[in-house]
Amino acid sequence: MSYEQPNVQSAAVIAMHLVDIADAIDLSRVEALWAQQQRPASVRSKLESTPPKAMAFGVPPVVLTLDELELPWLGNTYRAQATVRLYDFGAAAFSVQIPVTSCSWTSFSQLANAVDALLGPSADSTVWKQLLEHVRAALLPALLRPSPASLHEDYLLGIVHAFDEAIPVGSMHERIDLVPLLSGEQRPLSEQARRDLLQQRFSYYADDLVVLTWDRAFIYEPRGDSDVIDILEVANAQLLEMRFYDELLDAELPRMYDMVEAAYHAGNPLGARHFADLARKLYTLVAEVTEITEKVDNALQVTEDVYLARVYTSALDLFRVRHVSAAVDRKLSIIRDTYAALYEEASGKRAELLELAIIVLIVVEIVIAIIRR
Repeated sequence: MSYEQPNVQSAAVIAMHLVDIADAIDLSRVEALWAQQQRPASVRSKLESTPPKAMAFGVPPVVLTLDELELPWLGNTYRAQATVRLYDFGAAAFSVQIPVTSCSWTSFSQLANAVDALLGPSADSTVWKQLLEHVRAALLPALLRPSPASLHEDYLLGIVHAFDEAIPVGSMHERIDLVPLLSGEQRPLSEQARRDLLQQRFSYYADDLVVLTWDRAFIYEPRGDSDVIDILEVANAQLLEMRFYDELLDAELPRMYDMVEAAYHAGNPLGARHFADLARKLYTLVAEVTEITEKVDNALQVTEDVYLARVYTSALDLFRVRHVSAAVDRKLSIIRDTYAALYEEASGKRAELLELAIIVLIVVEIVIAIIRR
C-alpha cells in the first residue's frame, strides 16, 4: 500500500522515564527545597483543557523544570527540555521533550525511533541516571524512606501539531504509515499485526487523534493543549507503583511463611507473644501497602469527561495495571488471612496458658490442704 509523505511543520518527541524513588514524597517540602535552588519555580499539575469537576488529580503532583539537554541523534544535535513530575506516592516521572519543525513524516518516525534507541528501556544511557541523581540530591529531605529506584517504566510519545496539508483524522491511519513510529520495527509487519497496533484510536474533535500501544503513542493535536500526555503518564505511574508493591509482596510472602513456621516450632510456653508479634508485623505491612495502593488508585479522579475516561481506561488495560493490581490484592488477602489465623492462634495460646495457670493454682491449693492435714 502506498502512503503519503506529508511534511511535519510542528511536532515533538517525548521520552518518559518513571522510577519509584521513595515510599512517599512530601510535595510541600519539595516546593520549599526547590525554591532554594534558584531555579524556575515549581508548578502544581492540573489538566489544562479539562474542567476540574470532570477530571482532576487526586493530589496534584509537582512539576520541576530541569536543565536543558543537548543530545545527538541522526548526525544532528538536538536541544531537549527535561522536566520531572513528582507524585506523593513516591513516583518520579522524568520527561525529555525534543521539539521538531519542518521535516518529512519518515524523518519524524526515524527521529522517534532514534530517541527510543538512546533513551528507551533497552538503551544503556546515563541521561536518566544523571537526572535522577540531581533530583535526589536536591530533594532528599522530602523523600520518605528513599528506595534504590531499580524499577522503572518507559513510554514514548510522537506528537504532531501541524502538517503542511489538512489530513482528516478519520483516514489519517490509512493515508500516513503510523506503524513504524508506533512499533519501532524496521521490517514490515503483517496486516493482522498492523490492525492490532492501530486498534486503540480515539478522537474527540474532528481534528484530533490519539493512537495508543502498550509502550508508545501517536497524538495529533493542532491546539497543543492535550491532556492525554498527562493521562498516559499517570497510567504509567500507577503501573510502576503496582509493580513495585507486587514485587515487594513477592519477596515478603516467603519470609512470612518462614516466620510462621519458626513461631510454630519455637516450643515456647509463651508462644502467644511470638504469634502476636508476628501478627502485628503483618497487620502493619497490610496497612502500609493498602494506604499507598489507595493513593495510587486515586491518583486521577474521573467523573464527567467521557473521552479522557475512555483513553485512560484503555491505557490502564493496555498497560495491564488492573492485572497487576489484582495480583497485589490477592497477596494482601493471603497476608490478611495469615494475620487472622495468627491472631486466633495467639488467643488460643493465651487461653491455654490461662487454663494451665488455673490448673497449677488448683494443684497448689490441694497440696497445701494436704500438708496442713
